Amino acid sequence: MARVTKLVILVTFLSLVMLVGVSMAAEKFAYVDLSKIFSEYGKTKDFDKSLGEKEEIYTKERETKVGEIKKLQDKINLLSDQEKEEKRSSLEDKAKSLQDYDRQQQTDLRKEQDERMKELMKDIEGAISKYAKKEGYSFVFNDRVLVYQDQAFNITDQIVDILNKGYKKR
Repeated sequence: MARVTKLVILVTFLSLVMLVGVSMAAEKFAYVDLSKIFSEYGKTKDFDKSLGEKEEIYTKERETKVGEIKKLQDKINLLSDQEKEEKRSSLEDKAKSLQDYDRQQQTDLRKEQDERMKELMKDIEGAISKYAKKEGYSFVFNDRVLVYQDQAFNITDQIVDILNKGYKKR
C-alpha cells in the first residue's frame, strides 16, 4: 500500500512538473539592455546636455570666487602683521562662503540628476510595459541579471524607437 501511495505521489508530481513546463513554454520572454536604452534615448541626451551646461556655469562661478579669494590672500600677504589680522576674518568669510556655495551647488546638481533619472526610468518602464502588453510578453528582464541571453529575445531597439518617437524635443 505504501508503495502504491509513493507511486501515486510520484506520478502526480511528474504530471505537475509537465503541466508547469507546458504552461511556461507558452509564456513569452524578452530582455532589454537598460544601458543602451538610456544612452540612445533622446531625452537622456537632452538632460545630459542641460546638466552639463549647469555644471559649466557652476564651475565658472566657482573659479571667479576662487580668484577673488586668491587676490585677497595676495593683498593680505603684503600687509603688516596687524593689518593681516584685521583682514583675516574677511578672507575666512570668503572661504566659508565658497565652501557653502560648493556644497549647495553639488547638492542641487545631484538632486536634479536623481529627479531626472527617476523621470527617465518612469518613461522607460512605461514604454517596456506598453510594448510587452501589446506584443504579449509575460516577462521582460534587464540584461544585467542574465547570465546568458539569446539575441532573439532582445527588444532593446524596439523600446528605444518607441521612446524616441514619443519624445518631443523642446
